[in-house]
Amino acid sequence: MFRVDISENRLVRLQERRFADLNVREREHFQEWLVQMPDALGEDLLIVQKEFDGFADTHERLDLLALDKEGRLVVVENKLDDSGRDVVWQALKYVAYCSSLKKTEIVEIYQSYLDRWSEGANAVANLCDFLDVEDLDDVVLNAGNEQRLVLIAANFRKEVTATVLWLLGHGVRTQCFTVVPYSFGKELFIDLRQIIPTPEAADYMIGMAAKDSEAQSVEGSRKRSEKIRHEFWTKALEELRVRNVTRFENISPSTDHWLSCATGMSGCAYNLIFLKNEARVELTLQRAVQEENKWIFDRLEKGKHEVEGRFGGELRWLRLDERKSSRISHARSFDGFDAENWPEIVAWLCRHIVKLDEAFSGPLGRLNQELKSGGRDPVSSIADG
Repeated sequence: MFRVDISENRLVRLQERRFADLNVREREHFQEWLVQMPDALGEDLLIVQKEFDGFADTHERLDLLALDKEGRLVVVENKLDDSGRDVVWQALKYVAYCSSLKKTEIVEIYQSYLDRWSEGANAVANLCDFLDVEDLDDVVLNAGNEQRLVLIAANFRKEVTATVLWLLGHGVRTQCFTVVPYSFGKELFIDLRQIIPTPEAADYMIGMAAKDSEAQSVEGSRKRSEKIRHEFWTKALEELRVRNVTRFENISPSTDHWLSCATGMSGCAYNLIFLKNEARVELTLQRAVQEENKWIFDRLEKGKHEVEGRFGGELRWLRLDERKSSRISHARSFDGFDAENWPEIVAWLCRHIVKLDEAFSGPLGRLNQELKSGGRDPVSSIADG
């Protein structure tokens, strides 16, 4: 590895080092670096536990336990300077131990990790945010034999790489990363790169090893949910047309958990939400400029009492400072996947989306005019009318 000396227009070779010589240890140092930046492994990963030893009848413990964006468990084993001969066998034992973990157990493991290292954080909320789902019931964690294995070392012995390639050929998703330290003066650098499979060949090798399995629980659950949602939205849209709710007259049934329609203000929409355990109506503010969304939200919230009076109930006001969008909603619990409850849920959604429109159409219209005229005055009231 080289450093580019721009002023001298030349390369300066960095000195390759050994972690042992630098007094860098696996658990105390390198493991913590990965905890702080798991995407150094080339993808979004969520660390759910470190030094995990929750295996029955054994005192063994794995280095890091993570989830990927598909809800698969990822076992990460660090060996730094040398992989050792038995690293694959050791790591495969950990993967086998973890293969039986249920969703509730994974949530508990992650919550215990958060309780210790991130006081006050909520495991379910974090998982939903990471997996980009509204409800954790909509996903299956650790499905089937989809567990993954990541091995990290500065040097991999031939018996290790041969075994990993064999595992890849048999559908066991395994990756090897080399991590090599370099120094330049007092500065320390590491080169962390995937060598098996090479990034260019990864998709090809995984595809060649993949099994056609329509029986996989995640895919089966997803397809069932999509079918249920499409059938539900078909009935809901029929009822909306019967009730002459014109905002949804050009909307088609969807397999998503939501349907949207325009409010008359660009970047703002009314949503109908249908989840397994909840139905919801909401106004989303999702214009391209974050400041505009927060300004609209703040102006609407100033008239909260009047708006909720027109709506006929309390609303949930979510400014969502960490996101571009904001949301105002009203929800009720239902057993949504029981079709016998659909007439009640549909009727509830129809009534409350009309109420939501009646509550916000006037204020949104006035704010829209202010935005178009460039007169964003945060003091004046928009609650009247």
